[in-house]
Amino acid sequence: METTIIEKHGKQINSKKKKKWSERPTKTDIFIAIVMLLVIIVTLYPFLHVLAISLNNAVDTARGGLTIYPREFTLMNYREIFSGNNNWVIAFRNSILRTAIGTLTATFTCAVLAYILSRKNYVFRRPLGIILVLTMYVSGGLVPTYLVIRNVGLMNSFAVYIIPALLNAFNVIVIRSFIDGLPDALEESARIDGANDITIFLKIIMPLCMPVLATVALFTAVGQWNNWFDTYLYAGSNVNLTTLQYELMQILGNAQSMTSSQVQQLNQTQGSIIRTTPESIKMAATIIVTLPIVVVYPFLQKYFVSGLTLGAVKS
Repeated sequence: METTIIEKHGKQINSKKKKKWSERPTKTDIFIAIVMLLVIIVTLYPFLHVLAISLNNAVDTARGGLTIYPREFTLMNYREIFSGNNNWVIAFRNSILRTAIGTLTATFTCAVLAYILSRKNYVFRRPLGIILVLTMYVSGGLVPTYLVIRNVGLMNSFAVYIIPALLNAFNVIVIRSFIDGLPDALEESARIDGANDITIFLKIIMPLCMPVLATVALFTAVGQWNNWFDTYLYAGSNVNLTTLQYELMQILGNAQSMTSSQVQQLNQTQGSIIRTTPESIKMAATIIVTLPIVVVYPFLQKYFVSGLTLGAVKS
């Protein structure tokens, strides 16, 4: 009897699907499709345009014209970057290290603080929560932050990339809201079995918080990878601490300050009339820096929505 009902329901569902697909699209459907197509074009065009210029001949790029593909393919712009700057290997290493270490430590630290603030019997839960929220509206300022980092001895050290970024108020609030939505019965049963707070946090809370922790880790990793200002302020004089974003900013600054006569003189001294232009160098450097994020992001984008929405649901 159940099989018949299921088969009937299945036939009904299939017939509804066929009927739905056989219907002609309405004006609303066509309008939405056109709008979404325009959004896709507007979103993809800048990336394709930058990639085309980075792979295009400098002379052809100087002629102008909008394009999404290289009219005269060449890798000279990338060769010019790597041959003229020996810091790219060091910068790439430092960017990977600061992203990996900074993401792991910051995510774990935020999770620990979020777990502490989620404890209903914690005496300082409300005062610490208020202080945490206030930091989102009132910052310490650039000069006081610089003085603190200098006085504690973090200048020109790799720790300046990790320690100041250990806590983020927004990430703590997101993780805390997720923990508040977990059933209290899990913790109560664990305490009956003799588990303490450390065991509950590591073996129960952390595994259940993996979706929101992945979201926070993704936010933190993108922030660490794209940050160049801390290198400029605290480690700019140390070549061994340079990062990809800092090298990109230097290339962009040098390219913008060069005049056309300087570019032509530089190219002539290198044995060619025109090999590169500031515009092509900027585009090639931009592709080098953004390529890792573009490759990794599609595999992790689901955590942006799933982690945040799960943190907002309370049982």
